[in-house]
Amino acid sequence: MAKTPASFEQQKPVIFFDGVCNLCNKSVQFVIARDKKDIFRFAALQSPLAEKLFANQPYLIQAPASVLLVQNGKMYVESTAALKIARQLGGIWSALYWLILIPPFLRDMLYRFIANRRYKWFGKQDTCMVPKQEWKSKFIS
Repeated sequence: MAKTPASFEQQKPVIFFDGVCNLCNKSVQFVIARDKKDIFRFAALQSPLAEKLFANQPYLIQAPASVLLVQNGKMYVESTAALKIARQLGGIWSALYWLILIPPFLRDMLYRFIANRRYKWFGKQDTCMVPKQEWKSKFIS
């Protein structure tokens, strides 16, 4: 967990994702479909916002980074970000949060294994996902 730049103030948690990754795009669609309380906002790691926000930490917006969660002035990465997102979705997904008890270096080892192969296994697009019209309010440009 790291602190986000003070210049970034957002009321809702923001999920930064790899906008050209098919797995990441499907994951965003999965979260949107289950985010019944309208908790999350989204931005691609390739967006001008991410470039500006993480200018001093460029490694965060380069592969294999695939998901970052910014919430309450804190930034969560890799498996911790994924588990915190699942927890807030509620229902059965929040039950996955018990995995947080596994030491992060072990959780992140599996996370990185998948992240490093995600383009090979799931493919990649040439451009970032364009959200459906009904989702546009959930995306920060």
